[in-house]
Amino acid sequence: MRLEHEFSPIYNENSKVLILGSFPSVKSREQCFYYGHPQNRFWRLLAMICRSDVPTTVKDKKALCLSNGIALWDVIQSCEIKGSSDSSIKNVKVNDLSVILDNCNIQKIFVNGGTAYDLFVKYQQTTINKHAVKLPSTSPANAAWSLERLYSAWCIIEEYL
Repeated sequence: MRLEHEFSPIYNENSKVLILGSFPSVKSREQCFYYGHPQNRFWRLLAMICRSDVPTTVKDKKALCLSNGIALWDVIQSCEIKGSSDSSIKNVKVNDLSVILDNCNIQKIFVNGGTAYDLFVKYQQTTINKHAVKLPSTSPANAAWSLERLYSAWCIIEEYL
């Protein structure tokens, strides 16, 4: 079954960093917002990077991003996917990143996980003529990476904020 990405990117004119995921998980699709699975470490990690409290509401999550110059979106606009499994993704249509890139002064693009990175490189890197930094996935499926280990990789974002 083909699924569409049903929520908007998070950005404003002050966004300096763009973080891209692959496609919303089942939990994220249920909540209509990014990184909705309670075991995903994304929001805890972003709070550490921004030296902030961990946001719990969608309003607070948006505010954390926007007040720290972070834009947030996914590489995929629509695809076929089984559950939340990135490895099952097929027949990809990508988002048009110019929506953000033409309206912000993005200094660096970071990609959350290998699948999102591979799709970015395959479909978008040449089109937008920008490279991205691949970061380890914050997904609970990436259990080999503790929160502390993730932070050691993700803290590179701090120099752009």
